[in-house]
Amino acid sequence: MDKIKIDISGVLPFVSNKQIDALEPKALDAIKKLDEGTGEGNDFLGWVNLPSVISSEELEDIKKTAEKLRDKCDVVIAVGIGGSYLGAKAVIDALSGTFASNSKVIFAGQNIGEDYLHDLLGFLSDKTYGIIVISKSGTTTEPAIAFRLLKENLEKKLGKKEASERIVAITDASKGALRKLSETEGYKTFVIPDNVGGRFSVLTPVGLLPIAVAGFDIHALVEGARTMESQTHQPGAENIAQIYAVTRNALYNDGKKIEILVNYNPKLHFFAEWWKQLYGESEGKDKKGIFPASVDFSTDLHSMGQWIQDGERTIFETVLSVESPQSTVKIPSDDDNLDGLNYIAGKRVDEVNKMAELGTRLAHIDGGVPNIRITIPSIDEKNLGKLIYFFERGCGISGYILGVNPFNQPGVEDYKRNMFALLEKPGYEEQTRNIKNRLKN
Repeated sequence: MDKIKIDISGVLPFVSNKQIDALEPKALDAIKKLDEGTGEGNDFLGWVNLPSVISSEELEDIKKTAEKLRDKCDVVIAVGIGGSYLGAKAVIDALSGTFASNSKVIFAGQNIGEDYLHDLLGFLSDKTYGIIVISKSGTTTEPAIAFRLLKENLEKKLGKKEASERIVAITDASKGALRKLSETEGYKTFVIPDNVGGRFSVLTPVGLLPIAVAGFDIHALVEGARTMESQTHQPGAENIAQIYAVTRNALYNDGKKIEILVNYNPKLHFFAEWWKQLYGESEGKDKKGIFPASVDFSTDLHSMGQWIQDGERTIFETVLSVESPQSTVKIPSDDDNLDGLNYIAGKRVDEVNKMAELGTRLAHIDGGVPNIRITIPSIDEKNLGKLIYFFERGCGISGYILGVNPFNQPGVEDYKRNMFALLEKPGYEEQTRNIKNRLKN
C-alpha cells in the first residue's frame, strides 16, 4: 500500500539521534494528552478521531447538497476566513487543472478588499450563483461584510425565497447570528462541531462541502485521513507524525527558529498556506514557536534561493515531494540545440524536477540548512486526506512538546479590538477614546 514517508537523514548532520530521542518522553506525553483529552485545550480535540467518526450518511448529505448547488448555479461563492477557507482552497487548488477556467468554487470573505468585492460582484453580474457562508458566530468582520453584500445582491436578482434556496450556512448548532438568520430565512445548514477549531476543520462540512461542490471525492479524502489516523494512533518508531513533531522541536531547541515548507509542485501552493495557519496559530504563543514560512521551488530558487543558501542559519526546510505526477511530458530534441538542452532530450520533465529537488537539498544541507523530506505517492483525494491528518496530528504533538496550548489563539483577538474601537462599534466607547488619545500623541 502506498504510504506517506518521512526521511530525517538530512537533519542528522545538525542534531543527533540522541537529541531527538531525548524528546521522546515529551512526545509520548503529548500523544497521551491528545488521545485521553488531558492537556490544555482539550475541549477542541474533536478533530483527533474525526475521520473515523464521520458517517456515510453525513458525507452523503454533504454530497447531495453539493450536487443541488452545482445543478442550480454557474458558480458557488464560499465565504469564510482562516480555517473556514484555507483547507478547502488547498484541496481544490491541488486537485484542479492548472489552467481550469470558470472554477465552480470561488472564495470571498478572506479579506476586506473593496476592489476585490467590487470585481467579484461584477464577475457575478451575468451568472447564477449560490453561497456557502461559513462562520460559527456570523459576526466575524471579513466574511460578514462579504456575505451581507452577496446576500443583498442575490436577493435583488432572484427574490428572497429563491435566494434562500441557493444559500447554505455552516455555523454553530444552536447559537449565533448566522444560526438565527438561517432559521429565519430557511437556509440549509451544516454544523461546525463545538470541539473542532477552525484550522482543524477541513474534514468537517467547512471544508468538505466546498470540495464536493468543486466536484471532488470527499469519501476518498476522508478515507485517506482515516488511514492516517490509524497509522499515527500508536506511539513509536513507525509513527511519522511523532517523528516529524520530535524532529522539528529538536531543531528548534538547537536554534532553528524558522521552518520553510518547500514544494516542487505548484499545485501545492495553497496547501502550504493552510499549513502555515495550522502551525503558526497553534504554536505561536507565550513568546515561543517555530515561524512557518513557505516557498515554491524551483520558482523561488530564483528569488529566495540566495537567502536560504547563504543567509542567517536559523532555518530548516521540510520538503514536500510528490513521487508521481498525474501526466507525462517529455522534453523534445532540437537539431540546432541553441539552448543546450539536448543532453536531457527524451527525459520526462518530472525527472528534471526531481534532480532539481535532490540537487537543492544537497546544496542546502551543505550550506547549513537541515532538511526533513516528506514524500507522498501522488496528488489525489486519498493522499491529500492522509497529508492533512498527518500535519494535524503532528501539530498537536508538537505544540504539547513545545509547552503551549495548541488549540487556542488569544493573539488573534488583539487586532479586532483595535479595529472595532477605531470603527466606533457600540460597546467599545472606552477603547475608542483611549485609542484616539493614543493616536493624537
